[in-house]
Amino acid sequence: MIEPTRPPLVVAHRGASGYRPEHTRAAYELAIALGADAIEPDIVATRDGVLVLRHENEISGTTDVADRPEFAGRRTTKTVDGERLTGWFTEDFTWAELSTLRARERLPAVRQASTRFDDRYPILRLRDLMAILDAAPRPVGMVAEIKHATHFAAQGLPLDELFAAEVAGWSPAAPLVVEAFEQSVLGGIRERGVRARYVFLLEKSGSPADLVARFGAAALSYAGHLTNAGLARLARAVDGISVDTALIARPATRGGPVVVSDLVERAHAAGLSVFTWTLRPENRFLPGALRVGSRAADHGDWMTWFRTLMGTGLDGVFADHPDLALEARAAL
Repeated sequence: MIEPTRPPLVVAHRGASGYRPEHTRAAYELAIALGADAIEPDIVATRDGVLVLRHENEISGTTDVADRPEFAGRRTTKTVDGERLTGWFTEDFTWAELSTLRARERLPAVRQASTRFDDRYPILRLRDLMAILDAAPRPVGMVAEIKHATHFAAQGLPLDELFAAEVAGWSPAAPLVVEAFEQSVLGGIRERGVRARYVFLLEKSGSPADLVARFGAAALSYAGHLTNAGLARLARAVDGISVDTALIARPATRGGPVVVSDLVERAHAAGLSVFTWTLRPENRFLPGALRVGSRAADHGDWMTWFRTLMGTGLDGVFADHPDLALEARAAL
């Protein structure tokens, strides 16, 4: 795993996405300047097999595509990992077409200041972030999230093959981490010889899309993976897990958050590292007892929440504001 100056590792979630539209050059470069140990890009594909950096393959909420009359006919409805979505999808565009779009703030109601940067920055490819990291003044890791691999494979776009080909020959200054909500794509990338640490992402509910595609209603749930037996199985296939903060701690009715989960301890006992997502300072994302004032966009008592989570012994945290996560880590 990437070695921070002290644990936990602070991963800039889609760059410094609390300050700039996510997955833009500005967000990535600011994250580096703020001191993040690593950067997490979300990776999806274009119709011609170019790996691009977007939170989802449906891009109406993160780009200006809905305002582009030349692409009006691309609006469609699809089911992605069991969710029915209407919008514009990266796999319906070539890279040449996507490169003409501009990024926008994904959470404009919460992060109004970031909307000042709407339409300034183009979409980036994975290779563009690799170049940014190569040019960084210090070693900064990449925690690459492979998105919707089963969906893309059905479109003839095997993300394991595309990712392995993209990073072949790349010599990053800090160790590479690869993560996904589907173990099958992690295994495919490993089998193609990519030297990395592999991390399995888990939701609070539901089941992995690759298992649902294979087993239907009989698919092992995320919760089933987090039993002691499930963790032992995971330790034979991956190096770590990454989970929603709700699986680490929950708020008390009063008096601040209370850590109730023994997940970190049990996962460590199984030989797995543990990450959590996502640390955010705004009231909207904090436990009720830690909110300050009535505005969802205002910062609450994020320090208490961040330190509580970090105090569980986590190996890494994902944060939209990496500087604040670093401040909380320094206060441990």
